Parts: sequence; C-alpha cells; structure tokens
Amino acid sequence: MPRSLPIADNAIGVGLRSPHHQQILAEKPAIDWLEVHSENFFNASSSQRLLLDQLCDTYPLSFHGVGLSLGSTDPLDMQHLAKMKELIDTYQPALISEHLSWSSFGSRYFNDLLPVPLTTESLDIFCDKLNVVQDFLGRALAIENPTVYLTFQDSFIDEWDFLNEIQHRCQCGLLLDLNNIYVNSINLGVDATQYLQNIDVGAVREIHLAGFTRKQLEDGEILIDTHGSPVSEPVWELFRQFREVCSAPALIEWDTDIPALEVLLAEAARAHQKQQVLS
Repeated sequence: MPRSLPIADNAIGVGLRSPHHQQILAEKPAIDWLEVHSENFFNASSSQRLLLDQLCDTYPLSFHGVGLSLGSTDPLDMQHLAKMKELIDTYQPALISEHLSWSSFGSRYFNDLLPVPLTTESLDIFCDKLNVVQDFLGRALAIENPTVYLTFQDSFIDEWDFLNEIQHRCQCGLLLDLNNIYVNSINLGVDATQYLQNIDVGAVREIHLAGFTRKQLEDGEILIDTHGSPVSEPVWELFRQFREVCSAPALIEWDTDIPALEVLLAEAARAHQKQQVLS
C-alpha cells in the first residue's frame, strides 16, 4: 500500500496540475512536496490514480478537498466522504485540508466556495460536521480561511477567532492562505497584520501562496482570487512576516492560466529565498 512521505518544516510545494503530469513523471524535478485536489483522484482505476502511484514514492503528498461543503446546513454527502476515505486510506497523505465555506443547498452543488456567516449558529453547524468527518476518516483536517466578496449583517465574530474556535472545538489544523487574507484586506478592509497576529500560529499546518486578478468596476477596483498569476509583492511580504513565527510547509497555488512548470518552480525557488533571508 502506498504511503505518503512526511512534509518537512519550511518545505515549499506546488499544486500538481494536469498540464505538468508527464513532465514531472519524466523529469522528477526538485519539488519538496505536491498538493492535489482530492476529488480529481476518487476513481480508483483512473489514470490519475496511476499517476499518484508513480509519484508517491518520490514526493510527499497533501490532499486538498473542495467538495465537503462543511458550512452548509445540508447533511454530509456520505458517498463523497466514503470516496475520500478510500483515497486517504490508500495513500495516507501527509496533510488533508478543506475550506471554511459551503457549496450546496437542497443537495444541489455549486462550483463556488461560498462564505459562511460568522455567527455562533454557523460555528456550531461547521464544527458538528467537521467532527463527524474527522471521526469517519480517522484523521484531522486543516481548515482553510476563505476569500469572501461580501459580509453578512449578522456576522459578529472576527474570522481569526472563528477559525481558532473551530480548531479548539475540533482539534483540527488550520491552512492559512495568505493571498486570501490580502485580497480580503483590500476588498473588505480586513487588517492583514492583525489577522496574522491573532490566528493560532501553533495550529497552522500549511500555508498557501497564490496570485490574484484586478477587476475594474464602475465604482472602483476589486481583487479576484483567481490563482492565475504570480504571487504578488504584498503577499510575499505577508509570507516574510509570518515565516518569522511559523515554519509550516508552504504551497505555490496556480489553478487558472496555468504556466509552464518552470514558472511554478521559479515561484517555489523565490519562496525558498524568502526563508533563507530570515535564517
């Protein structure tokens, strides 16, 4: 049975995307670890599974889910969860993660990761479902902070406190996406420095670094979390700041307008350089 290698502190990984599959298999470039979207690998007889079989002896793996809809009032999709458990049991990834979001209503699923109200009721729903998931999988997850483009009038809990309370109640980890924090700081006025100062650093298991797109609207500019461009200078600065207190492995995420593999490797090399400056 394949078993993923562990991911070291300060390791820099990249997201494994289909345009790069064959090149990575052939060249085995020096990448600290790889992250995959769990749902793309549910089919046990697929070519994607064969790919993992060929890569798991070389690269540590992280499974990043997008379909559990933990913030929804819908019941958990147990078929989805069973497929996830089979995948996790087969490869024993070093990390497993999901999002602070919801994406289903009345058993109808959407392509978007939608924001949850930051209320005690929403917190109870999320924690109850996450505890069921972790008990079923026999593994703790890391929960990622979202990009949001609106806030709810009923929200009264700061997002970092909401995540910290999830971690406290569920004994899960946190996945801190620094690009999401920066995008929210510009679009919604969230204080990025205050966020990093108040998040439970000891619970952070993984860091995401990605790019955004600027969109001009009639009444101003908005940043869109597209994961389709290099990491921005402000996000690099947040990474530099956070690296002073957190050694969790970091990932270069690039999901749209996917460039040549060499571009991702250059971004990973830059992340290594940012860390070396601190050492």
